[in-house]
Amino acid sequence: MTTQKSNASLTTITIIACMFLYAMISFVTNLAAPVGKIWGEWFPEDQEETMGMLGNLANFLAYLIMGIPAGNILAKYGYKKTALAAVLCGLVGVFVQYLSGVGQASIGMFWIYILGAFISGICVCMLNTVVNPMLNLLGGGGNKGNQLNLTGGTINSLSGTLTPMLVGSILGAGVDLEQTVIADVNVLLYMAMAVFALIFVILLITPIVEPGRTNNETVYERSPWAFRHLTLGVIAIFVYVGVEVGIPATLISYLKVTGESGNFAGLDFSAASFIAGFYWLLMLVGRTIGSFAGAKISSKTMVSCVAGLAIALLLLAMVLGDSSKILLPANWAFDMVEMPIATIFIVLTGLCTSVMWGCIFNMATEGLGKYTAKASGIFMMMVVGGGLVPMVQSAIANHAGYMLSYLVPLVCVAYILCYAVWGSKNVNKDIKVD
Repeated sequence: MTTQKSNASLTTITIIACMFLYAMISFVTNLAAPVGKIWGEWFPEDQEETMGMLGNLANFLAYLIMGIPAGNILAKYGYKKTALAAVLCGLVGVFVQYLSGVGQASIGMFWIYILGAFISGICVCMLNTVVNPMLNLLGGGGNKGNQLNLTGGTINSLSGTLTPMLVGSILGAGVDLEQTVIADVNVLLYMAMAVFALIFVILLITPIVEPGRTNNETVYERSPWAFRHLTLGVIAIFVYVGVEVGIPATLISYLKVTGESGNFAGLDFSAASFIAGFYWLLMLVGRTIGSFAGAKISSKTMVSCVAGLAIALLLLAMVLGDSSKILLPANWAFDMVEMPIATIFIVLTGLCTSVMWGCIFNMATEGLGKYTAKASGIFMMMVVGGGLVPMVQSAIANHAGYMLSYLVPLVCVAYILCYAVWGSKNVNKDIKVD
């Protein structure tokens, strides 16, 4: 009985630690877009949109390079050591970004920032490799494992909601981005470094459960790629992360310019960032609801429903555009400003994308057994979509308009719907997984 209580307490501690790691994943990831916008203004007008997205691209490019090595590290050294290495990497990455703001802005300093964003990307790649399979295994897979990942996603969304809003609040209303430098948001970088240092110490002294741990003698008869539902799920996560990042990032740019039909004046960066934060707020709401519903509703059903709704919302945004106006708060004082009607539909997609990450991961790794750790690394590798897909959307926005660029997430969500309905079934149950 005492042993059972001890194991239960250890499991609870491990779950709480994963929740903190989930928060840091979102904080570091969502810092890339607003900080990138600050750097983008340093370049000529025809380059600022693309250059501003390079930090985000570097952050996600790390997944492509580090995904499989992270899975191998997890399989060899376990969850705790992998998490410690990831947190230390995150501390270094944020510190390098801080260094890029020391002195006058220049090409050299910009590439230092890009390096910092890349190192931070290695951190979040490794953290994702750890927390997703760990929570799924601690929950015993299935609906319970999905529920734990959705709960972690709720914490992730809370952090994601606050990050762009904090950037906007720190810079203040009416800020001129051309006169803004990364040092103006140093307080956020200080916070990130302090939290990384604290989490490192806590993880170091806290016993961590190692669920489903393999060892060096484990024999892998096949490659994880042999599982069809994993292969298709890898593609699904590639496009999903691109959707999650591209929708709010493009919204910030859209709100900063005059409405495409000339009906609206553009908002300042602070207001646009604050409004984009509502997308993440609705992701928080969606994941909170999903964390309760996840024990009763399957991942397949949940993703099928929200993907269909997301397609409808994106179509409404593209069709209506700035044909009429809506009032939304643009700061913490809740001062209301007019903006295109499309804004509300774009923001509402946050409710739909909120549950996709955990559900797709759950569907893609279900029934993999000893292949889970290596599969997690492959899965994380394709999170590079969060850097590549928004770049495609940004390029279309530059040449064809912001609303038309939402065709990119529309096509991506359509694929996710197909995966949930058809591609998520495990048709390779003949492969030995224990």
